[in-house]
Amino acid sequence: MKNVRVAVFPAGSEIGLEICSALQYDKYVELIGLTSVRDHAEMVYRETETVPYYQEEDFIEKLNEVLERAQVDYLYPAYDDVLLFLTRRQREIHAKIITTEPETIEITRFKRKTYEFLKCEPFVPKVYSSREKVERYPVFVKPDRGQGAQGTQKIEKEADWGKVEDLESMVITEYLPGEEVTVDCFTDGNGVLCAYEPRRRIRIKSGIAVRSEVMDEDFAITDIANVLNGRLQFKGAWFFQLKKNQEGEYRLLEIAARVAGTMGLGRSMGINYPLLTLYVHMGLETEVIPNSYHACVDRALVSRYELSLDYRTVYVDLDDTLILKGQVNDLLIRYLYQCVNKGKRLVLLSRHAGDMGDYLRRFRISEELFDQIVFVGDSPKSEYVQDKRAILIDDSFRERKEVMRNCGFPVFGTENVESLIDWKR
Repeated sequence: MKNVRVAVFPAGSEIGLEICSALQYDKYVELIGLTSVRDHAEMVYRETETVPYYQEEDFIEKLNEVLERAQVDYLYPAYDDVLLFLTRRQREIHAKIITTEPETIEITRFKRKTYEFLKCEPFVPKVYSSREKVERYPVFVKPDRGQGAQGTQKIEKEADWGKVEDLESMVITEYLPGEEVTVDCFTDGNGVLCAYEPRRRIRIKSGIAVRSEVMDEDFAITDIANVLNGRLQFKGAWFFQLKKNQEGEYRLLEIAARVAGTMGLGRSMGINYPLLTLYVHMGLETEVIPNSYHACVDRALVSRYELSLDYRTVYVDLDDTLILKGQVNDLLIRYLYQCVNKGKRLVLLSRHAGDMGDYLRRFRISEELFDQIVFVGDSPKSEYVQDKRAILIDDSFRERKEVMRNCGFPVFGTENVESLIDWKR
């Protein structure tokens, strides 16, 4: 298998960040993040390129320039409207698009088309063609072309219609008050549904499931997954969402022929949906071997940092810094190995009494991790600094203050290590 260069657009979307997480450790994949605005992609993609917004007239021309310059093999859409646009224009684009059959994209992007296409299936909710046709309240109103819970409204009574803007672009369905479920799916290159995992959407924020947990097998969901896979042509990852009606029966909310932002839960179970999808488009044979246990994911804002530091040596303390509360400081050890990978010099400066080598080995840390190990005794640590293009990591404010005053370079406490980590892949 040869290396492939995969561009993700828009790279900073929730979908783009999940694709990055799923593909970044594959030894054959080189990732490029494409963005139209400065966003989180800059913090996690090793390589990024700027392209216009996809609605702009010169988008395809500029996109192709980037794809050719970056020698991109595959372009991975990471937003619903971008997926639709690129699928419609894929003949003009100078890379292979990670998408599925155009007809499937067209049907699943619009709820009205989805419900019309599947209208004979018992799991399709009741759809009203106009407000005048509504025979039972409450009802639910949602954009025909939308995702998540964006723009959705519950209409309790006739008088509530006044708060609905642009009703012509909305779909009116029966109100579904029950539990909401997302089902992550993977269909291989032969059209076989190889994996489907229902997950309970426990907490929703801005239409995104920020807390989800794997559900036990439900044969009603299994039947719906098989029907959808048989009626539509999928290639790779896709998902659908269900909600129970007042009688406790599942009804279809929407289908999306793409990676879901919360498919990382599947990775925790051993199913890497974005990577399997790439393999399918590369024409490779795929096989799914899921693990069997309960899993839950909770998502929150995460901070990544970019510091304008120029240094070649890291001075680091031992007690209460590298060894913290009787354990290895695993975040700091990660950072130190990143420094090794980047060719930086590591110097351990310690007042530890006793054999530091034996002490390190007790925690399974090799002395060879460090270019130099120095016992400083009662002397100021600055006296052992030989390189002024350096930083110091030390839990002691007093030690940091002394080194900064006498050496003039940046100093960090254990709480600052997170800002030094390079999260790009």
